[in-house]
Amino acid sequence: MPKVALFVTCVVDLVTPDTGFAAARLLEAAGCEVEFPGGQTCCGQPAVSAGEPEAASRLARHFIKVFEPFDAVVAPSGSCVAMIHHWYPQLLDGAWRRRAESVAERTYELSQYLVDVLGRTDLGARLDSIVTVHDACHMLRHLGVRDAPRALLSAAGATVVEMTEAETCCGFGGTFGVEHGVLSGALADDKLGHAAATGASCVVACDQACLLHLEGRRRRGTEGPAPTHLADLLAAGLR
Repeated sequence: MPKVALFVTCVVDLVTPDTGFAAARLLEAAGCEVEFPGGQTCCGQPAVSAGEPEAASRLARHFIKVFEPFDAVVAPSGSCVAMIHHWYPQLLDGAWRRRAESVAERTYELSQYLVDVLGRTDLGARLDSIVTVHDACHMLRHLGVRDAPRALLSAAGATVVEMTEAETCCGFGGTFGVEHGVLSGALADDKLGHAAATGASCVVACDQACLLHLEGRRRRGTEGPAPTHLADLLAAGLR
């Protein structure tokens, strides 16, 4: 039985904790033994985005110490995993860099681990819905993960309808959404409009920050399908 350490991420922990439980349920459905290291904190991505590399480096070293003992680390966030893969080796040097690279090699986004590592697409979830998928920037461009979420959705019985510009940014981008609010909001409105045109009941992504950004625009009047994390949707369909 694979032993997996779940890195739940700050956004999930503080805003949508049910997504963390959903991720654990999916991993268990795939036959994994899930552990939750209590010492985990932030991966450091907000610090990098805010231009604070020293703070990010401290968080990176802490992450490494917490998760180094585990054979596999899985997170329901492509952007956090991209932070570990892309930024840790740049922030650290010497022995810490080597340790960072070792941890990064066994750290995965949830759908990536289920499909590409375990070879599992059918977890027992059953869905009768039309969905569309938003490809979050970091997950797509830094990790190269696109097909895994769609494979899981299709295996569960969902009809996946591709939206126009599925690979275009939703507009969140960490501090970008704060510093460039007008442009950020316009990108989110476009994303919701493209998703609505598919007739889908929800727009699915693997990064909760993107989804919260889209939901914020919906609450301000932009029409579009419900932003839904892949883990939440699949876990709801488990029997």
